[in-house]
Amino acid sequence: MSLDLTRVAAQVGAMISVLRDNRAEREKRLGFALKTVGDPAIDLADLRKKIAAARTTWLVAELVDGLDKRYPEPPAPPDFTVIGADGSHIDVDRHRATRCYLINIGAAVIRYGPRPDAALSSAPRLYSDDNDLVITPPGGGREQVVEGTILGIKRSAEECRRLAELAAELPPGTRTLALLDGTLLLWGLEGYPEFVTDALLHRGLLKCLDVMQKLNADRPLAVASYISFPRSTDVVNVLRLAVCPNDIPDCDRDCPPGKGRDCEAVAGVRDRDLFMELLGDGERSALFVSPSKIVRHYGEHRVHFFYLRAGDEIARIEVPQWVAQNQALLDLTHALV
Repeated sequence: MSLDLTRVAAQVGAMISVLRDNRAEREKRLGFALKTVGDPAIDLADLRKKIAAARTTWLVAELVDGLDKRYPEPPAPPDFTVIGADGSHIDVDRHRATRCYLINIGAAVIRYGPRPDAALSSAPRLYSDDNDLVITPPGGGREQVVEGTILGIKRSAEECRRLAELAAELPPGTRTLALLDGTLLLWGLEGYPEFVTDALLHRGLLKCLDVMQKLNADRPLAVASYISFPRSTDVVNVLRLAVCPNDIPDCDRDCPPGKGRDCEAVAGVRDRDLFMELLGDGERSALFVSPSKIVRHYGEHRVHFFYLRAGDEIARIEVPQWVAQNQALLDLTHALV
């Protein structure tokens, strides 16, 4: 049956009307958020304690070097290399006689400087063996089928594996940024058995990050991921705690449904809205630590992030802890992204 575009057009008109009516309220809340983030009365030490003690129903970023700090774009080195990997996949089709899936990893190695060069590659792989179609716990038992969310996570691990391979092939001394598309946080593993996390995170993504960390012995190599137009509110949620009148916020206890909340003054504001107003072109924000539960597995690769203004876009840049704590690697990431 064909789509009734007349009915759709009427609904689009109603949607536009609602968005227009809500604009003033959104601007009011953003203005309050901007006023709060720059409030000199906020004691960062007390705020850190409040964040650590809070029991919230939403994720709150941990502070590293403040809230509203801005860092100008550092100069890029005269010669450097950027490597990137991004993938796609075709999921298992349960209607087919043969169960299989395909992962394709595209990669680029681009050298800048007096001898510029570029190499592009594509590496498709078809998985059809029984061992590829399931993840099995040690000693046997319940298996986890590789499809859907798990296949997407496996692809992310394979992207990182390809990045580590390319980084290892570069000559020693090469200043390099290894870049992934999307998040370093495999938060989709939350709720899955430990043997699945071990296979895809510990023996997958984190093992590859280990390799790239060790490569820093003979070359400056930074690893980062780029999230375009992020929808996260981790930093805005810090502001929600900052305006909360309770010393130890407990959302379920102190603010039951139907009760007004002071923190609603910044509800609906996204981190990218906030930093679009705070940052100039090329500037980055302060560093923050991801509050995702999955980071308890990450160790030295615990995910830090900052926001970067690139023209009309605010991007969220995630880096492992060893990059965040090395000023030279952090500056290299900022300059080259």
